[in-house]
Amino acid sequence: MATFGAGAATNINPNKSFEVAQPPADSISSLNFSPNSNLLIATSWDNQVRCWDIARSGQSLASNPKASITHDQPVLCSAWKDDGMTVFSGGCDKQVKMWQLSGNQPTTVAMHDQPVKEIAWIPQMNMLVSGSYDKTLKYWDLRQQNPAHTQQLPDRCYSMSVRHPLMVVGTADRNIVVFNLQNPQAEFKRIQSPLKFQTRCVAAFPDQQGFLVGSIEGRVGVHHLDDGQQSKNFTFKCHRDGNDIYSVNALNFHPVHHTFATAGSDGAFNFWDKDSKQRLKAMARCQNPIPCSSFNNDGSIYAYAVCYDWSKGAENHNPATAKTSIYLHLTQESEVKAKPRVGTTGRK
Repeated sequence: MATFGAGAATNINPNKSFEVAQPPADSISSLNFSPNSNLLIATSWDNQVRCWDIARSGQSLASNPKASITHDQPVLCSAWKDDGMTVFSGGCDKQVKMWQLSGNQPTTVAMHDQPVKEIAWIPQMNMLVSGSYDKTLKYWDLRQQNPAHTQQLPDRCYSMSVRHPLMVVGTADRNIVVFNLQNPQAEFKRIQSPLKFQTRCVAAFPDQQGFLVGSIEGRVGVHHLDDGQQSKNFTFKCHRDGNDIYSVNALNFHPVHHTFATAGSDGAFNFWDKDSKQRLKAMARCQNPIPCSSFNNDGSIYAYAVCYDWSKGAENHNPATAKTSIYLHLTQESEVKAKPRVGTTGRK
């Protein structure tokens, strides 16, 4: 019999999101929607890459498990080819696999000397780029076995975001390296993160004029590349609860309104407008951290994973409560569309 009052204290889905069927058995490392459909992929620490077909009917969503493949070791990252039917995945087995959802066996298309942390397909170059803990970026023409170019990084690759021709790479030791992909063999700019603690995620602006950076210290930096725009740069605190400070794990720009979402180890996700410096919507905290998230191609669905992120070590891992879930939130326009700025009071 349920304990009286337990329901309120153990609400594992406080935002009444739709739950994805047959989630991974272990923590989730990346989520990505197809660029042209509602196919969703997740990579996870149980060595799996899974795909679901998300079907919408009015104000309800259903998820149909479609297919999966296995790596030899935990999978850390994923990306789609622009055809919307080919998936790339990389991880601790130091390689990137390419998988066509039509059923072909995955093939290895990229190799590194250390785990692969980030990957992106760049349609304008017809190339895959991979970033690794081996302190390199590698560009891959899929017709060739060897990389077309290897770019040395100042340290381990932690995060990467591409909005052609802009590519932003966050590494260990708070380096942020900016590339103009029209000349990918040279760094365009290297800066130190405006945040004082380790970089967790970066997101290039949709207009390619700058980037967001999130850190482990519950803070986001908004940074413009043009030296004449530096007065517009600012940082703000988020994913905090009193004296408890949580990591900002994911940054996603809305594909239509160009507002953005943050997700953190406090189990919350929020929607923000950088131009008016406003938080548009704060969502209720889940019981476990949110390590990754993704908007679908029209921004009507926001997918987020809820699972233990091991930030408190094995001694705080409780298998009884460490359920891994993927939730789907139907975005409301009021949450993701910028509001007119009232006065000049700045951030709310």
